[in-house]
Amino acid sequence: MTDSEKRQIDIGVETSYIEDQSDPQADRYVFAYTITISNAGAVPAKLLNRHWVITDSNGKVQEVRGEGVVGEQPHLKPGEQFQYTSGTMIETPVGTMEGEYEMVTDDGTSFDAPIARFALSIPRTLH
Repeated sequence: MTDSEKRQIDIGVETSYIEDQSDPQADRYVFAYTITISNAGAVPAKLLNRHWVITDSNGKVQEVRGEGVVGEQPHLKPGEQFQYTSGTMIETPVGTMEGEYEMVTDDGTSFDAPIARFALSIPRTLH
């Protein structure tokens, strides 16, 4: 088993449009996203920091960096999962998010767990 196989973090994403918090006339589109972080590796790892790149369809980019997720720094043993829901606001009905979580194993090895680009879109805008 290689070092990178030992440090395998899988990230699943589900998104939803929050209509009652959005105001299209004011270019305000609010989305919730639920992230499931799974430790598919062989060593325990702790999430230290997050980095998001949020891009709307006008090309406006917001970068978000911070400690942990929803006020927590989950420590995941092999086979464990952590799920949380958060949100973001963009100025267009369609956008994307991507990024990475900075992780550290119990022996102090730091690594990034990439979060693949996913779409933010109000219903009936993507075909």
